[in-house]
Amino acid sequence: MITYTVNDQSTESAPLTVAELVAQRVGSETGVAVAIGGAVVPRSAWSREIQPGDTVDILTAVQGG
Repeated sequence: MITYTVNDQSTESAPLTVAELVAQRVGSETGVAVAIGGAVVPRSAWSREIQPGDTVDILTAVQGG
């Protein structure tokens, strides 16, 4: 198990990739951006494993007026 932070919430899970985390939390990759440690992670790098102590921000686009 590893411990990391997602959107300001401490999280503990088995090791997983950015893509797997997005699938668990959001369910779709459409309109999603991810930053780790304040740096945007390009979708081409979503195979990167989340590391213990990482601070992950998952942002989703929302339509509205």
